[in-house]
Amino acid sequence: ELVGRPKMEVTPPSDQSELTAKITALAESGLREAVNLREKKARYKKIAEVEAGVVAKFVQEFKSEKASFESLQAYEERAKKLRTLETQVKGILHDLHYQIVRSMILEGGRIDGRRTDEIRPIACEVSVVPRAHGTGLFTRGETQVLVYATLGSRSDEQLIDGLTGKTYKHFMLHYNFPPFSVGECKPLRGPGRREIGHGNLAERALRRMLPAHEDFPYTIRIVSETLESNGSSSMATVCGGTLALMDAGVKLKAPVAGIAMGLIQEGDRVAILSDILGDEDHLGDMDFKVTGTANGVTAVQMDIKIHALDWAVMERALEQARRGRLHILDCMASEVREALGSFAGRTELSRYAPRVDRLMIKPDKIRELIGPGGKVIRAIQEQTGANINVEDTGEVTIFAPDADTLEQARGMVDDITRDAEVGKLYVGQVKRIAEFGAFVEILPGKDGLIHISQLAEGRVEKVTDVLSEGDEVLVKCIDIDPSGKIRLSRKEALAEAAKPSES
Repeated sequence: ELVGRPKMEVTPPSDQSELTAKITALAESGLREAVNLREKKARYKKIAEVEAGVVAKFVQEFKSEKASFESLQAYEERAKKLRTLETQVKGILHDLHYQIVRSMILEGGRIDGRRTDEIRPIACEVSVVPRAHGTGLFTRGETQVLVYATLGSRSDEQLIDGLTGKTYKHFMLHYNFPPFSVGECKPLRGPGRREIGHGNLAERALRRMLPAHEDFPYTIRIVSETLESNGSSSMATVCGGTLALMDAGVKLKAPVAGIAMGLIQEGDRVAILSDILGDEDHLGDMDFKVTGTANGVTAVQMDIKIHALDWAVMERALEQARRGRLHILDCMASEVREALGSFAGRTELSRYAPRVDRLMIKPDKIRELIGPGGKVIRAIQEQTGANINVEDTGEVTIFAPDADTLEQARGMVDDITRDAEVGKLYVGQVKRIAEFGAFVEILPGKDGLIHISQLAEGRVEKVTDVLSEGDEVLVKCIDIDPSGKIRLSRKEALAEAAKPSES
């Protein structure tokens, strides 16, 4: 009105009662028979056959009517009427299918014959892919997901360059929904809104039950591959994610499961559905997903298609979801205990997972560990294959592919960052010979002086009579002056080594 645009004219739909009655007479019995088929592919095939037969009948009747095409415009008008008829017939068939299924559910029968609160059969497996850090295969009815858990180092964290600054994510869940999971053939492209939304829901559900990053300093990535879908693969991802994390040895605060609830409401009649099928989601009035542990909810998501929802109905839905969630957790527990020994997961990390260790060094030792231009820390990483992160606080985190590598890298870090101790024996290498003594490297980058008087018992004329450059020598630290200079003694080290050990 303000910009002077005319109001859009909306033509009210024409009366289709006569056409609807004809289509109902032709298709109702066939559709009722089809929706009672429990297997998804057979049901879809039968529905498609019924609908195709009805459309073909009306198209054939239309084409059999006599018509003259005196001009191209007349032909185009005739073709337009045919397309409109096809659209109307398909729309009425969809509405008829919608009404049949909804009335059937409100009368107490579901598409696959279950009760409204009944959950489809569940099967769980772990370690189905042997080389992965952790895997879980979760199957519920005609929905199946294969979930991988991978543990990485701090350098594997995802950088989030947001409006308020840069942050890092150490837990990521990626959800994939390939077309073959619903019997379709389409190009594989990047994730759409659906995949991103489902992945975000599953990530929120599991994130709250992960151990604190300070106690478990791994970057965790979960990838869910939907192998088959007929109802809530996102909730299957939550269950499969729990299995994969347990298989990898991640100590969850509590196992998490998820369930998708549905609602059919016609006036005062209400049916709340547990573990909905894809058809029940499409034809229903609500898709309500609830994830949580045995003790509480970790995430929710609701898609509602009606104007309002009574709170009493919501209470019933939440309570029914709780019972369903506990049933799913019991099914998961019975399967996992046999494979992993307990429903708490493995007692140790997967043997393929990297190992991590953390230690604190003095902040003034950070420079020595890193070295000029990162030379020292790069050398350790190249020699051992470990990944080392150093914080300004002096916290050093070492990630290694196995325990032996971890021990080797930690030993090298300890050698570089620890100080010499008075009274302790060291095996060092002679680096330089002087007239007054020998300089020996007892720790990486740390040299001490053996004065000529401390080389051996009795008088030593020349240092080279006892030592040469490159020799390995046992020495004892006898003094460290305030400037940090280290005095060593070979004489005292040999005397101490010669003492008989105490029994």
